[in-house]
Amino acid sequence: MLKKGDHVKWQFQNGETYWIITEIHTKDFIFMNRRRRASEDQPQYEVISEKTGKKAVHKGSALKKN
Repeated sequence: MLKKGDHVKWQFQNGETYWIITEIHTKDFIFMNRRRRASEDQPQYEVISEKTGKKAVHKGSALKKN
């Protein structure tokens, strides 16, 4: 299971990016003015890019522990 502070990677079309988990959301929440769905069974992971410092939110299935 992923936890706060874990270093993870996210695979996309052109390669992969590396992130650090900063928050784990287990209830619905707002991120970048959009409502996001989350639950205990399907949490959403708020991450920050190790390279750029930008933030994002991903489902656990999209992230792999690095």
